[in-house]
Amino acid sequence: MRVITGSARGRKLEQLVGDDVRPTTDRVKEAVFSIIQFSVEGRSFLDLFAGSGQMGIEALSRGAKEAVFVDNRRESTAIVKRNLKTTKLEENAKVVQMDSISYLNLGREKFDFIFLDPPYGTGLLQSALKKSEGSVTKGGMILCESPVTEELPERLDSFVKYREYKYGKIKITTYCHEEYAE
Repeated sequence: MRVITGSARGRKLEQLVGDDVRPTTDRVKEAVFSIIQFSVEGRSFLDLFAGSGQMGIEALSRGAKEAVFVDNRRESTAIVKRNLKTTKLEENAKVVQMDSISYLNLGREKFDFIFLDPPYGTGLLQSALKKSEGSVTKGGMILCESPVTEELPERLDSFVKYREYKYGKIKITTYCHEEYAE
């Protein structure tokens, strides 16, 4: 696992090991950043269910002004911190060890991009998706990674499903404010 482009391009990242770990593949990561490529610079990024932090680190490497990494596992937040140090991107990052839904319930911050990639088949994606709407800026976007077989709602309150992209067994679903949907 590596940083694809930007200031930390090519740097290798540590990752968690174990049967319950499923890092985002480089192919899917590239796809996500192709979707938002011209919008990342100077914007804020929330890497919820952060794992190794690779998505938020990629955003920082591409010029995001800040990234917040949330994961409830101590091992994950420790790896995120080490990866931030390795990439020299810790200055604009905040790492929070906390349950992701509880973090969203606090509602303290708004983000331009929220990336959701919880463990599959747990119902956490649907819960986080409902709670995320209050934490994303009006012109922002929610990006969800899920299995292609998982159905996601067409609409939240004021956010609508914008597009879906399929990559083998994985899909990326994007949501934006209804005013920005075309």
